[in-house]
Amino acid sequence: MYGRDPWGGPLEINTADSATDDDRSRNLNDLDRAALSRPLDETQQSWLLGPTEQKKKKYVDLGCIIVSRKIFVWTVGTIVAAALLAGFITLIVKTVPRHHHKTPPPDNYTLALHKALKFFNAQKSGRLPKHNNVSWRGNSGLQDGKGETGSFYKDLVGGYYDAGDAIKFNFPMAYAMTMLSWSVIEYSAKYEAAGELVHVKELIKWGTDYFLKTFNSTADSIDDLVSQVGSGNTDDGNTDPNDHYCWMRPEDMDYKRPVTTCNGGCSDLAAEMAAALASASIVFKDNKEYSKKLVHGAKTVYQFGRTRRGRYSAGTAESAKFYNSSMYWDEFIWGGAWLYYATGNVTYLNLITQPTMAKHAGAFWGGPYYGVFSWDNKLAGAQLLLSRLRLFLSPGYPYEEILRTFHNQTSIVMCSYLPYFNKFNRTKGGLLELNHGDPQPLQYSANAAFLATLYSDYLDAADTPGWYCGPNFYSTNVLRDFARSQIDYILGKNPRKMSYLVGFGTKYPKHVHHRGASIPKNKVKYNCKGGWKWRDSKKPNPNTIEGAMVAGPDKRDGFRDVRMNYNYTEPTLAGNAGLVAALVALSGEEEATGKIDKNTIFSAVPPLFPTPPPPPAPWKP
Repeated sequence: MYGRDPWGGPLEINTADSATDDDRSRNLNDLDRAALSRPLDETQQSWLLGPTEQKKKKYVDLGCIIVSRKIFVWTVGTIVAAALLAGFITLIVKTVPRHHHKTPPPDNYTLALHKALKFFNAQKSGRLPKHNNVSWRGNSGLQDGKGETGSFYKDLVGGYYDAGDAIKFNFPMAYAMTMLSWSVIEYSAKYEAAGELVHVKELIKWGTDYFLKTFNSTADSIDDLVSQVGSGNTDDGNTDPNDHYCWMRPEDMDYKRPVTTCNGGCSDLAAEMAAALASASIVFKDNKEYSKKLVHGAKTVYQFGRTRRGRYSAGTAESAKFYNSSMYWDEFIWGGAWLYYATGNVTYLNLITQPTMAKHAGAFWGGPYYGVFSWDNKLAGAQLLLSRLRLFLSPGYPYEEILRTFHNQTSIVMCSYLPYFNKFNRTKGGLLELNHGDPQPLQYSANAAFLATLYSDYLDAADTPGWYCGPNFYSTNVLRDFARSQIDYILGKNPRKMSYLVGFGTKYPKHVHHRGASIPKNKVKYNCKGGWKWRDSKKPNPNTIEGAMVAGPDKRDGFRDVRMNYNYTEPTLAGNAGLVAALVALSGEEEATGKIDKNTIFSAVPPLFPTPPPPPAPWKP
């Protein structure tokens, strides 16, 4: 068979299966020699010459990408070396003994918080729990409110003694419980980090359990309310045994303890008790049955206060000598705000945002005591509490105008705390004189420190870096610096280098005005006058009432550690509650414990859909 070769010459193709190599060689000699004289390209040479020795490839085909062989080798080598190194390091880490790094020690505010809460354990009345952690205290007041024929209460055992005596004043006690609850609602994570959340909730419940005994808390309406247990009247040389004339351990009291009630004209007490119960219901919201009981009691007692108008300390009431209330409108706003947060019932919000309510409460007055938050005047706290609503929920019309007013007034109060303004004097040591040089100043400074820190945290949570005082803008850090300055003063950063929190630091008051702390627990019962020798003793108290914040120094930073001078050395429930709130707000700033809890307080509040404002009046030509 003949074919044409690709170079132009004839080519004979031998198809015999038995062709030999010699035959093939002869056939090659018959090729067209003219064709062989042409230059051959690479492909043609490969056909003629067959396979040649291949050069070493410079690239590696990985399927999806072609890479340089050198880079590929280096990459694989590096990975293998890194794996070997990592394995070696892991082996070393696992074989070398571990040294656990200690957690940083708690800050001073956390240390002080542990102690300040302990004061409430020392003030408990009634049958004490097994682990009360105050060795020199025992059961007391077990007959309070018992044996009163025809009374609306069964017994009044429990609650807290107010100060260095054994009287149970329900007005400041309710304020103290409200403050503790507020601090838990805002800073539960910080309490948890400090290991005190269970403790502080137990303290609150000890107070609210007692309050539920002071009126018919299961009824929808009431006619009477207990305002006080015990008496301290020593006027006109009265020598009848009572809680002020006698100096006895609470466990040894054997004199009659009268119960004071009011059946009308105790609006301030009723609204403050409603605030205590309503705020506690938020603290115990996970205990639905108990929370519901607290809410019902709060509604009942608030309505009682609204219908029976008047000050609980008016007239000849003994409470006027010790805890005189200046008005009740601030408690109406305060208690109503807590009831709104506890129930979500907009009726309470409508009530407390009426401009006439704010006007009666003095929201627009100013004056020397404007912005001073205390057991008597709740306005500054109520305005901050409602500013929270505006910052985080913005309910809009018809509440916006009055809420904006409260917010603006809160900003003005915060400005008044700063050293750049002259609303309040300061001692040379830096203590803000919120009570204008009167005795017992520390409770007011602690309250202001709490409000300032809380407002700072509100602004931070709302992504607002600060606020205006007139034309000047101040960052939230300025508020925290102010709060620290006041609490640091209380903890010992003052001209006397004296810690006014008993048990904190190395130098603190040793002659605290307190009956239980000043009389030894030595199995000897000292009668009414028998305890006077301990009252008048120059020796330090045999029992340290750890965590008690005393009344504090005078306006010249002076302090007299004298037991009988209660204006220097007596602690109170209300004072310690404000201190606890300020301490927890400032605590744990170096750790990631968070700041405020934005949402818990709104748990019962339904979504707010602003009502559209009314249309404008028709145009008249």
